[in-house]
Amino acid sequence: MIVEAVNFRPESFPPASCNRLSLHIPDTADVPLLLLNGSRPGKTLVVTAGVHGDEYEGVRAILEVVQELSPQTMSGRLIAVPVANPPAFWQGMRTSPVDGQNMARIMPGSSTGTFSERIAFTLAHNVIDFADFYLDLHSGGITYRMPSMVGYSTTDPRSTAAAAIFGASILWGHEQIAPGRTISYAASKGIPWLYTEARGAGRIHPQDLEMMKSGIYNLLRHLGILPGAPPSAAIQWRLQGEGDTDAGVTATKTGFLLHKVHLLQTVQKGQLLGTLVSPTGELLEEYRAEKAGIVGMVHEFPIVQPGDSLFLLADRDL
Repeated sequence: MIVEAVNFRPESFPPASCNRLSLHIPDTADVPLLLLNGSRPGKTLVVTAGVHGDEYEGVRAILEVVQELSPQTMSGRLIAVPVANPPAFWQGMRTSPVDGQNMARIMPGSSTGTFSERIAFTLAHNVIDFADFYLDLHSGGITYRMPSMVGYSTTDPRSTAAAAIFGASILWGHEQIAPGRTISYAASKGIPWLYTEARGAGRIHPQDLEMMKSGIYNLLRHLGILPGAPPSAAIQWRLQGEGDTDAGVTATKTGFLLHKVHLLQTVQKGQLLGTLVSPTGELLEEYRAEKAGIVGMVHEFPIVQPGDSLFLLADRDL
């Protein structure tokens, strides 16, 4: 069913119903949306995936959870967008093939802006605005490798409490989030949020899929949308830091990346993280840790271009 994005009102759909929709953005795109209205009033959880088109774990997690849920057992509703950036998704690209923009850096977009800005505007004002809680599912995609984790706001007790019950073994807390993100937009509207990362590589690892699915279920229980309480979660790592993948150790040349460290390794200031070489093995650049910390992201795809973020360090809290 196609619905004009500006006219989407979740309360206009029947109670105890599962609705498979396309939000139509004129002269732009149709964005798939799944709406589960419970049989009783309650809170609304909004979940998005595919903001980056090469991240697939969240897409499948949403599809499977919606397939399994019975709206009759719900109080409140689940609004889920499995593919938030259709052009990037169908091309398997992190950024839009239409205008080259990273939709996770331009929120809340503009109704009269670029192609990607118009999609971002719709996600912000016609989807996220309905949330009592917001979850954005990400992973390392094709380029990066990230720990399978949930990120949260250390300044919002609602986000901190939700992270503790999500079910991920790694938690990454952020005191602040750079502007332009889906989660920074949610925060600006007073909506508590979480996001995930996972190992990526253009594949769906079963453990990452299970982490995201169980996390959605745990949030639904935590919010009272589903009955019962979330099970206790075993937390192995608590990380702290900004978590901005664009602010890591950056390449200035084109080359082939050789890693000297691995994900979640503890490193010291000045330690060699990796080297960039030519196809004949000539050393082009060395990359060293700017501070002591934990390796929280690596550029897994070995071909590197100038400006690529290669390594991101976090602080350990536990």
